[in-house]
Amino acid sequence: MDQGKDFQSWPTIIVLVTTASEVEATTIGKTIVKQGLAACANILALKKSIFQWEGQIVEEQECLIMMKSRSDLFDDLAMAVKRLHSYKVPEIVAVPIVQGSQDYLKWVMESTRISS
Repeated sequence: MDQGKDFQSWPTIIVLVTTASEVEATTIGKTIVKQGLAACANILALKKSIFQWEGQIVEEQECLIMMKSRSDLFDDLAMAVKRLHSYKVPEIVAVPIVQGSQDYLKWVMESTRISS
């Protein structure tokens, strides 16, 4: 694929979402996968996140969800995450998958719903 393409032109993406707990991450991950908005969700415990919030530097333990999906589903996925998330401004960012096993990428495409 051409490296000059914009985000929307990459068919598969990884969506990163941080959460306050593993329970919240599991709820979000299961819901997103059940709705066909992602093929899978990996949950990683983060020892520490450091960020600025409301004028303060904050250190918190968080979890990171890595969801494999399609770029055309990002808006629906982001809306679903916002409905389930406890944060006022949750991190919901996507990065394109620029290369990968063709079998795996095919599985991601086939395991997610047809966008409306």
